[in-house]
Amino acid sequence: MMNIKTPKKGRIRRELEKRAPKLVETGKKTLILQGTKTSGLLNSVLTEIYHLKKESSVRYTRRNDNVRPFESGGDTSLEFFSQKTDCGMFVFGSHSKKRPDNLILGRMYDHHIYDLVEVGVENFKSMESFVYDKKLAPKMGSKPFIAFVGEGFESVEELKHLKEVLLDLFRGEVVENLNLAGIDRAYVCTALSSNRVLFTHCALRLKKSGTIVPRMELVEVGPSMDLVLRRHRLPNDGLRKEAMKTAADKPKKKEKNVSRDAIQGKIGKVYIPDQQLGDMNLPNKAKGVKRERREAKMNKQANGHPTKRQKAGSD
Repeated sequence: MMNIKTPKKGRIRRELEKRAPKLVETGKKTLILQGTKTSGLLNSVLTEIYHLKKESSVRYTRRNDNVRPFESGGDTSLEFFSQKTDCGMFVFGSHSKKRPDNLILGRMYDHHIYDLVEVGVENFKSMESFVYDKKLAPKMGSKPFIAFVGEGFESVEELKHLKEVLLDLFRGEVVENLNLAGIDRAYVCTALSSNRVLFTHCALRLKKSGTIVPRMELVEVGPSMDLVLRRHRLPNDGLRKEAMKTAADKPKKKEKNVSRDAIQGKIGKVYIPDQQLGDMNLPNKAKGVKRERREAKMNKQANGHPTKRQKAGSD
């Protein structure tokens, strides 16, 4: 039998409660790490992604020899790091002669690899290479627009998969209401071909349009790069079905004495206790006697008979 240890310190207990499953999950954290060998370009890409997601990401700068996501047995260390940092996504960079400047994007389910997308980075431009007004620089933690341009994102299976992963990676926390004045950035993904996507990061500039809705202009602030699709791995149907399960927000409260019928609709039963008339206390003066006297007096006045007060006045 395995012994279950309960945390004694309040700090550890609160941290475990944050990591516990919830009906409405918060935004996913991203683990950014690198393999045995990386290039200078790939290190810059990983650093820029970390700056774009600084509030919801964890960066590992040491080399990881045992991490190989697409190989069997090469995901053990990656799953351990995911459980240790409580990250639901990861970005892994590696460089080799066969796959130069390689970037692997993946999602986790229950701290196990859910799906993978492998891309090659080309034509990379860092944030420092763009010249623009620094007042337009996006603020940290702001909610972004994400635009996907091209028919390939709807027809090509690999691009559809890449679209899902990029949405989870950059959309941040899911909110119901959004203030237009607080949106200051946009990610634009353009499908150049069936296996190449241009990724750009732009700042939003609001200008007057003569209407309530302002006119928006895009100012490229970087980074910018071409993502060349290489490999991808979809989850199996059983795992996908299990991951897509949702729980009811609130359990329905059972209604007593209520039933439903296809014809009559909602039917309810009302229970009234028996009235114990023998134990009731009746008043001494009955109101019915006073009512009869008032009616007799009104009938006399209608027939012309004078009352006692009228007779005394005439004398």
